[in-house]
Amino acid sequence: MNQLELSLQLLDESAVKSHRGLLRSKESFRGLQQQQQQFATSFDEPTLSGTLDLLQDVSAYRLGGGAEQDSEMSIIGASTTTHGFTNIKEVTKGLCEEFLEILQRHNSESNVFETIDELIETLNEALVRIELAARKLQMTGRERHLHEDEMWLNAERETWKLMASLYRDRLVTQKTDCDMEDLPLVNSERAIIEHLYAGNENLREYQMIVDWLEKMVLRQNQSLAGTFTNHSVAWENTLHQLLEVGETAFGSTRELVKSLDPDAPLRENRPLHDLDAEDQVRLAKHIFLEIRSGRLEEAQNKCDQCGQSWMAAVLEGWRLHHDSNYGNENPKLERNPIEGNPRRDLWKKFAWKMAESRLLNPYIKASIGALCGHLDSMVEILSNCTWNDMLWAYLKAQIDIRVESEIRSHCIKSYLPMPEQYWNGKMSLEQIFGELEAHKNACISLAAKDVDKVIQKYMILDDIPGLMRIVDGWLSDSDEGELVLSQQMLRFLSHFVMCVRQIGKPFQQDIGDRIIKRYVEHLIQLGEPHLVAFYTATLPPVMQLMLYSNFLMTIRTPTSARKRALVEAYNFGLDVPNITVHTVEKYRAAEEDSNAPAPAQGELTDLDREKISSLEWLTFYPEQRGQLLWQANALIRYFLGRRCIEAAQKTFALVPADTIEQIFTIYGSKVDIPCKEEVSIREYLCHQTYLGAIDGYNGWSQLFFNGKPKPPPSVSVTNFTERVTSEHREQAYKKELDNWEHRVADATKRARDLLYNVLLFPETGWLVDPDTNMERPGENDDDDDEESDAWRNRAVQMENLRKLCIPEVVLLLHQLHTLTNHHDECMLLASVLSSESRKLYSVFSKHKLAEVLAKLAESSLTLMNDRKDPFVGEAAKK
Repeated sequence: MNQLELSLQLLDESAVKSHRGLLRSKESFRGLQQQQQQFATSFDEPTLSGTLDLLQDVSAYRLGGGAEQDSEMSIIGASTTTHGFTNIKEVTKGLCEEFLEILQRHNSESNVFETIDELIETLNEALVRIELAARKLQMTGRERHLHEDEMWLNAERETWKLMASLYRDRLVTQKTDCDMEDLPLVNSERAIIEHLYAGNENLREYQMIVDWLEKMVLRQNQSLAGTFTNHSVAWENTLHQLLEVGETAFGSTRELVKSLDPDAPLRENRPLHDLDAEDQVRLAKHIFLEIRSGRLEEAQNKCDQCGQSWMAAVLEGWRLHHDSNYGNENPKLERNPIEGNPRRDLWKKFAWKMAESRLLNPYIKASIGALCGHLDSMVEILSNCTWNDMLWAYLKAQIDIRVESEIRSHCIKSYLPMPEQYWNGKMSLEQIFGELEAHKNACISLAAKDVDKVIQKYMILDDIPGLMRIVDGWLSDSDEGELVLSQQMLRFLSHFVMCVRQIGKPFQQDIGDRIIKRYVEHLIQLGEPHLVAFYTATLPPVMQLMLYSNFLMTIRTPTSARKRALVEAYNFGLDVPNITVHTVEKYRAAEEDSNAPAPAQGELTDLDREKISSLEWLTFYPEQRGQLLWQANALIRYFLGRRCIEAAQKTFALVPADTIEQIFTIYGSKVDIPCKEEVSIREYLCHQTYLGAIDGYNGWSQLFFNGKPKPPPSVSVTNFTERVTSEHREQAYKKELDNWEHRVADATKRARDLLYNVLLFPETGWLVDPDTNMERPGENDDDDDEESDAWRNRAVQMENLRKLCIPEVVLLLHQLHTLTNHHDECMLLASVLSSESRKLYSVFSKHKLAEVLAKLAESSLTLMNDRKDPFVGEAAKK
């Protein structure tokens, strides 16, 4: 028996699935040949590159590529139609809502994997909806393109699956595993490896990653089509030409093999029939694709269907040997079948030589190499494929080396030695990823820098802190415009951070906060309060204040939308009082564009309207009425300083009429009101008095200057009728004039009283805080916080407004008295101005004081000309 026959016999003995042997008899071939049927010898070739290219890396998110790449990317080998961007946008926006609902249902560490499973299912449903939308457009005949968001959703789904698989083992299985004792020398290879997988978490993770990579390919290649033959006959065209010499219609022009054993083409150095050679190449590719998809049994079944049982037996030889007839596994003393290959070492030695052979088909070599740990044969085929394929090849080799080492260390049998090159192929995960990053194929080396691949790499290495540092760099690059993180990536990274926190893995919390912050900024653009409020609530208080305030600034109308935003914030535990105050203060601090033309004095700008409207944020809850008064007063001071009375009046009108009553209701009595609320109420009343005075004067001015009736025109009277008509007009004019004079008198009295209310404001005076026993912030120079600055600024503003408004009120009163010929009232005004109890004269500048004194002197001179007291006036005597 020669070496070839011996090897075939051993392989035939190890074939568990196939019981028909490696070769068919000539009689069976002749019987099949006699059947008058047409053998199909052609089929659609499942090209490896075309099939595996369906798993293209998400290069749209490659570092440095973001903004310059197209929004849609073609996928080679696809055959459906283009789907609309609008549909994808709707689906991805819906994912934000669905992810939120999932997180709200599962918020404890024990539910983290249920959360991830639901996230995966949600992504599956989203991708199905996108695919269904694409199929609706298939009738248009347009080419199918994958939008970058759809590509990311695929990558994200696979990343979640990898995370669920790895961390379920790391957090559940590894915690429940007890300390395992060393396995003694045994005879069962299967028992050794079962013990190894149970006790070695690293090997388990290797296998999980391999399973994950295989399932990914399987989902992409559900229908690996290929018609090799419709009968279980191998190389039927070669067989037909050998049996029917000279009778073949389309014979081969070359001399074919003389035998039909598996080694005949190599041994005889002669080819098969051209059609059989083509079929053989297709079958080899198909076998490798099935193995790459983790479907070894399907690959063997395909070999059996094609009449190549020897190939099915070759693919069976790797199985671990286990004989249950030994030991305590067979108490009934019944003979059980032997599992696996008892001469697995011999099979592996020959398989290694086959994988190294230069004469075999590369796909056959890669299929054999995947089962015996020969990395080079797999790399030869997969170097032009994807990052996932290369990682699969490396991990398959590493698992095989570790399994073989464990078997040879704990099995009592002796084994044929493996080549030194086999053992030298052992690598760590860090080395594997380094090889991929430095791969000679630019597609693979660049794919290693893709966002999804980097995340998967660090997830596999269980280096969450390292991943966070990388992500932090991405965020910085996005700020500089080098890499724009897509909205979908931000959604994934945010939920990844939240799941890692839920798991309890340590990492840089500040980086995680920045990731969620960036996602919240995206949600603000969507304008959904419950989404923004939920994710903002997961951040530190300082970020909560800033982000939710930014969100509130995007809501300008209507009032119901603002109310809903605050309700959602309360529901998720945000500090609504501080957030609303911060929002109003940001509006107040905003300045007009320096490039815009300066508004005229008293003109109301759009920014002014926004500042006024922002006060509405403080009107929804009674507890904030004190802050409402404080902010409204500050805004009124700002407008009065600009002499924009209309804006000040609009600000005052926005404060609800029951505000002071609400404050008293909250604190119970005036004694219990805090200092800030007390001074705010007094200042509010001061502004009310001043605005009422200005409004009263404007009303009098309008009536005095524009309301006086005009006398009837003089006409010549020639007859009785015209004289009667003229007299009637004169009487009507006198009546209207009398009426106007009475109205002016009433308006004058009302305007005078309103203006005097400013000058004679009770207690300490207009815009002067009352004396309280409570110390105010800012009274000490040592106070440096923001509140102290606000109090100091307020004191300065109030003093400046007194210097601005009180002289104005005095001049308005003088004008009112002068125009109505009440010059004696001007002397009373001089008495009020010079009174030492209020010292109103102290707020006048020298220029203003000179102007007022000059006008008072004119009034005194007028009184003297009218033979009245020019110093005190008749009003003072009364």
